[in-house]
Amino acid sequence: MEKRELRREILERRATVADPQGAAIAIRESLLERPWVQMAGLVACYWSTGNEPATHGLVFALWKHGATVMLPVLRPDNDLDWAVYDGPDTLAPGRHGLLEPVDTRRGVDAIRTAALVIVPALAVDRTTGVRLGRGGGSYDRALARVGPNVPTVALLHEGELIDGVPAEPHDRAVRYAALPSGIVTVGAAAAQR
Repeated sequence: MEKRELRREILERRATVADPQGAAIAIRESLLERPWVQMAGLVACYWSTGNEPATHGLVFALWKHGATVMLPVLRPDNDLDWAVYDGPDTLAPGRHGLLEPVDTRRGVDAIRTAALVIVPALAVDRTTGVRLGRGGGSYDRALARVGPNVPTVALLHEGELIDGVPAEPHDRAVRYAALPSGIVTVGAAAAQR
């Protein structure tokens, strides 16, 4: 199946997710139980939109537990700059209506310093860890800057951890998929276990 067709299929399914709030809570709680999440002092995450698994509660919980949380700021070239989240009142509409932190921009390389990286995905291949994004390449560029030992997590709805995500040379893999049913180690990270 081609990426475009797979994206369309998943977006159609996402429009019918039965309990999106319950799913977001389950994902948040599963992540917050992990020691590698609890110990992460600097977390790169994202502010969810639409039918994505909601991150608002997760971002707030990480922040309240003392982590510094960086959120992306979409640049005109579709690369991601990063700025620190300092509470719900520190977000403002950015490009395409996405909410972004108003804090000082830290540059595209700021993600290199994160101890945990949480990214959006429409699907993740359980065997390779390759994620299917929306097609802009923003998160593939960001993930290319992340060190090999940093936990990278894609948030998914049930049924979005699949076999056979089409991959291109620029596509980057994640180490974990977080679903309402739990955290799954994927790709090369799964093979090392």
